[in-house]
Amino acid sequence: MMNDPITKVMQDASEIVRYDEVGIPLYIREGLLSSYPDHRALCHWHEDIEWVQIRSGQMNYYINGKRVLLNAGEAIIVNSRQMHYGYSENGQECDFICILCHPKILTANSVLYQSYITPVLSNPALEYLHLKPENPEDTEALQTLPEILRLKKEQPTAYEIEAAALLSLLWCRLLRTHPMMPDGNTAASQDPDLLIQRDMVSYIYSHYSESINLEEIAAAGKVCRNKCCQIFRRYLCQSPIDFLNHYRLEVSCHLLNTTKMSIAEICTACGFNHQSYYSKIFLRTYHCTPRDFRKRAEVLPT
Repeated sequence: MMNDPITKVMQDASEIVRYDEVGIPLYIREGLLSSYPDHRALCHWHEDIEWVQIRSGQMNYYINGKRVLLNAGEAIIVNSRQMHYGYSENGQECDFICILCHPKILTANSVLYQSYITPVLSNPALEYLHLKPENPEDTEALQTLPEILRLKKEQPTAYEIEAAALLSLLWCRLLRTHPMMPDGNTAASQDPDLLIQRDMVSYIYSHYSESINLEEIAAAGKVCRNKCCQIFRRYLCQSPIDFLNHYRLEVSCHLLNTTKMSIAEICTACGFNHQSYYSKIFLRTYHCTPRDFRKRAEVLPT
């Protein structure tokens, strides 16, 4: 899924993925939503295709403002360059598999790539596929993702080649069973509000350490304050200022875990004007103070 210690959200809201092996654009992991602050990942996008399968619990997944509820046994495939994030609506735990692969790992043949991959990646009508166990055409995919995770955990010789081959085969099967290719009869286009939202989120990621306000966030998208709030509510289900504070808190958690900066220094570095306000919303979000959060991190095994 999602931004965790091995990924980095960039200033344009894209995400650099730290692959499992340098030079092999493949990332395979299992995870728990509880490992994310407030059971919520940051909104982001990346070039990679994302495959997420739920093993237990539920996950709410947002893609370009559309909410998908994923139940145990279901999976979602998120197309390249889509704004997305996963979260729990009520703090419920969720155990999931996440696989990221750069499209180029699916085939090295340029003709095949242009024929069967590029059209899908550039299809504005295909933001994601929702796979369910009750659909016979989804059975193979739902069996393949756990197999790829097993390969990663056991790491037999050349497991990376087998994992990439399984993803390529799975892509082929999905092309035959799902409407992934562009439909020449329809002329779908990207929602202009989505582009505005990307600009405003990018502005927050670039300027979170500064004293920014709603007017400046709206100006980044060239919209009025009301329109700005409407877009954030539509795509992220929170206000622009709530999103800004959530990101600031996320950065502060990283600094608490990885630096010896004082809490006052972290507060200022993350754009908070008053330490009392920082501590208040930190406590409300994480149910502990920044100082207690740091103490807990110090006793966790590395």
